[in-house]
Formats: sequence, structure tokens, C-alpha cells
Amino acid sequence: MADPWWKSAVLYQIYPRSFADSSGDGVGDLPGISVRLPHLVELGVDALWLSPVYPSPMADFGYDVSDFVAIDPQFGTLSDFDALVHEAHARGLKVLIDLVANHTSERHPWFIESRSSRRNEKRDWYIWRAPGPGGGPPNNWLSEFGGPAWQFDATTGQFYYHAFLAAQPDLNWRNENVRAAMHAVMRFWLRRGVDGFRVDAIWHLLKDAQFRDDPQNPDYSPDDRPHRRVVARYSSDQPDVHEVIRGLRGVIDEFPERLLIGETYLPVERLVSYYGRELSGLHMPFNFGLLQTPWRAREIARLIDRYEAALPNGAWPNWVLGNHDRPRVASRVGPRQARIAAMLLLTLRGTPTLYYGDEIGMPQMAIAPECLQDPFEKNVPGLGFGRDGCRTPMQWDASPNAGFSCAPPWLPLADDYASHNVACQRGDAASLYNLYRRLIAVRRTHPAIAIGSYQPVETDGNILAFLREHGRERIFVALNFGDESATAALPPGEQGTVLVSAMAGRDGETVRGSVGMGGHDGLVLALL
Repeated sequence: MADPWWKSAVLYQIYPRSFADSSGDGVGDLPGISVRLPHLVELGVDALWLSPVYPSPMADFGYDVSDFVAIDPQFGTLSDFDALVHEAHARGLKVLIDLVANHTSERHPWFIESRSSRRNEKRDWYIWRAPGPGGGPPNNWLSEFGGPAWQFDATTGQFYYHAFLAAQPDLNWRNENVRAAMHAVMRFWLRRGVDGFRVDAIWHLLKDAQFRDDPQNPDYSPDDRPHRRVVARYSSDQPDVHEVIRGLRGVIDEFPERLLIGETYLPVERLVSYYGRELSGLHMPFNFGLLQTPWRAREIARLIDRYEAALPNGAWPNWVLGNHDRPRVASRVGPRQARIAAMLLLTLRGTPTLYYGDEIGMPQMAIAPECLQDPFEKNVPGLGFGRDGCRTPMQWDASPNAGFSCAPPWLPLADDYASHNVACQRGDAASLYNLYRRLIAVRRTHPAIAIGSYQPVETDGNILAFLREHGRERIFVALNFGDESATAALPPGEQGTVLVSAMAGRDGETVRGSVGMGGHDGLVLALL
């Protein structure tokens, strides 16, 4: 059987508010994305993934959904969505969308019914509990966004649970009617042609049925995220969540060639359980290891080895360097190492996901207090956890508002957008953008990189090296994570031709025995 399309694909995440605005209100929209599809084709990616575009009060910018089967007017209409899917498919691009399965908006009709009365038929669609001793919260569970995860509701005298904002009450996935309703939501979008889902916060879907207190975290420090004061042993990542995920997978399998990804901020050893027994769960639980590991060659090598060793037999890996919740990679590792990051992401075994703007090295923006939008930063001010800085508008060109909109954008642009944009980098053969294009093109033409095996190569110092093999094709990758020049030894007796070099100018060069590399250099070689 042929490999599924997503094994060799490159995914591209779009944060719709910030990609392209066609209406002139300063907020990105679906028609704007349609206009910019040629950029994705030129870059060479295979699928786009849209963060939520459902109707929402925007308490958490779309992750508080008030209607799962419609489009928020700020983003367009269902017709606009259908047109985007049609135009993407016509260009050979798949379309994935977010499924916000863990919670709804407090304004969703389901929750309005649920909170209206303890006797309402939808009462058990959400998680309600009586007050604890003394009238306080039922237990010590904490919200990811700061403070207790329980909100008292005076109408019925009980607390409801919210893993995130109080405006985002959690659904009760132990209720079969909730499962059936969300399965129907999935079928609605699958029938409209979407190629799969990224399921938001999937490790939160089930909570401990006994509502036991989470244990205190002995390693917590005051500068850490507030919810880490406890270890979420009972409030997330429950063993029986995998039965729920099998239900989601069952719906996906009703439709040919669709993909199910899940957001899973978990250690590698827990993450891999989300593939499910006999791979009946997620096709890919997102692997965020590169977002959390120190940017040093030996640390990265150990992460890769741990992940590869933990993967169930037959499971396909994946890698992520940036998303809408974490600081931009170009600022995390520095502009020179951003080239090495691109080479690592696009040559490791597994499906890579790019975040919009990373292909031009967009920086993490410092957002002035008066411009803050993120509710996380507003709930927990001053600790630097706000996400606005990685959600700033795409920098298309040097025109006013960076070609994103004809109006002032909803978040400020980088000061250097006039010289740091897609149009400028497109014409520069040595740019980061063209490095991404070359790497993606090499993936397309070399199966060893797209779907081949992975074998680490022992090196010293700041060099990370590995082999990718498929059939008779063998690819050698060497990446210098340091400032100093270094030498990488090829396998004994081998020689190769440079396919891609981080600093450009070495493509086509033949090397024998070993290869010298400058600081922050990287090479992809086809062994002869």
C-alpha cells in the first residue's frame, strides 16, 4: 500500500487573524488566505492548517467557540470557507482545521442551556460540582491561564470547570451525547472537504472521575507558569482518554485519506501513548520537544534518540518548531541559528509543521502594554507568558502595514518590516525564505529525507549529524549549533555532493572523508 500523504507532507500553520486581511478591518480573513495561496505553493508546502475560524466572542480569539458549524463574520462566510478549500485543493494543497473539542464558549447554546437549571437535559454536557468544604472550589485544580479552574455560578449554586478561561467551560466527554454531538461536528466539516483536524488540548478531554486533588509540585518556582504549582495528575492526561480518541479516529476513518493530529504538551514517554493501541488513536500527537529543549547539539541529539526509541512500532514521528502559543523560533535561537533550525526541522524523520512567518524569520515582538490582546498575559501580567508577540501580522512587503491590510492591523508590526518581508527575501538567493524553499524541494525529490530511516552519527562538540536512508539512497546531514568552525566526518570511506547548505554557495560541491563547516553552518549531502 502507498504511504498516506501526510507522511511525506510539510504542514503550514496559519493564524487567520494575522495572515492576510481582504476586508480592510485590520484582521485577517478567509478571502485573504485564498489570495495568498500562491505563496504556499511557491514555498512548496503540502497542507495548510487553520487555527479556529468559528463564531466566537473572541475571549480567547476563537478558542472560545459559540457555534461549531459556522464561520465567524470577522473571517468571512461558509461560502468563503468552501471557496478556500476548493482553491487550495485545485493547487494541490490539503486543508486542516482546528477542532476545539475540550471546551466551548460560555455563550454557546449548549452551555446556556446547561447553566439554566440543574434539571436541564444538557446539564451533564459540562462539568458541574457542588462547592467544597467552606463553600470554596470543589478541589485544587488550576486553570492553565492562572487561578482556580472552577467558576461559581449563582444561578444553580454550583461550580463549573474550566481548564482555560472562565469563559471557556469544559465539555464533559464522559457524556455519550457530547461525544455524538462532536462527532457530528467533525462529519459536517469532513463533508465540506477538509482533510483533517488538529484537536486542541486533547490531553485535557477527560478528567479524573473522582475529582481528586492534584498533588503539589515540589519543583515549582515563582517565575514558572502559575498552574504548575500542582502536578496535573488528575485534571488531565487520564488513561481512559484514549477510548475517547478512538471514537474521534473512528469518525476520521469514515472518510478516505483524512488526518487526525492532537495537541499534546506532554513528555515523550506520555506523548507516544496518544498513537493508541495498534495505532488506533491519533495519526500524529504533536511533538513539541524542540520548543522546550535547550538549543545545543547534544541536548537535541538526546531528544531525538528518546523520541525515536519511545515511538510505537509503525508510528510516524513529527516535529514542530513554532506555533501560536510559543515564542518565535528566530528569537529563541537567534537569526543565524534560525537557518540551522530550518534544516533540522526539514531533514529529521517525520512530518514537519511550519508556523506562518518562520520562513522569513519573523521575530518575537515586544508588545506595548496598551496594545496587549492576549487574555493569558492579562490574567498573569509581568511574567512574559503572553502570546501576542508570536501572532503579529505576516510581513508580505514594504508597503504600508506590510501588505497585510489597508488598515492598521490588530497587533503592531515589527519596526523593520519594510526590509524584512517575503518580497525582499524572494529576490535574495541567500535568504532564509529561499533556504526553506530549497529544503522543501529537496524533500520532494529525495525519498530518503521524506520517508527514510534515521540513524544518528557520533560527533563531537556542537555538531549534530545523522543519516537518512531509503532503498539505495543515503543522505548525510551535519548541523553546526556553535559559533566556531568545525569538521564533520562522513561515514568511513564515503564521499558526497552537497544538496543544500545553510550559508548558500556550496550547493553541488563534492566532499570526501570529512567536511569543514563554519559557525552556524549546515549541510545536506547525497552520499555517492
